[in-house]
Amino acid sequence: MNHNLTGCQGELVEQEFDVFIEDEDGNVIVDEKITSLENGFIDLWLPRKKTYAVTIAYDGKTVESDLSTFEKDGTCITTMQLN
Repeated sequence: MNHNLTGCQGELVEQEFDVFIEDEDGNVIVDEKITSLENGFIDLWLPRKKTYAVTIAYDGKTVESDLSTFEKDGTCITTMQLN
């Protein structure tokens, strides 16, 4: 899905998340605390044509997922749920 900034609302507004992202070669791309926006989303820009391992943690819950940035990949990921 492609993201429309005015049409989506996430559940966790202005909350701090631990975000860790590495590429397929093991290079760390992001390792920091990121605060979600007023719409509840985390806004990240990742280099194109790569696959990434993503881990997001919040309040003792974690989600791990692989994301990719190839031409036909969506730009709005709404399927990652904290457990």
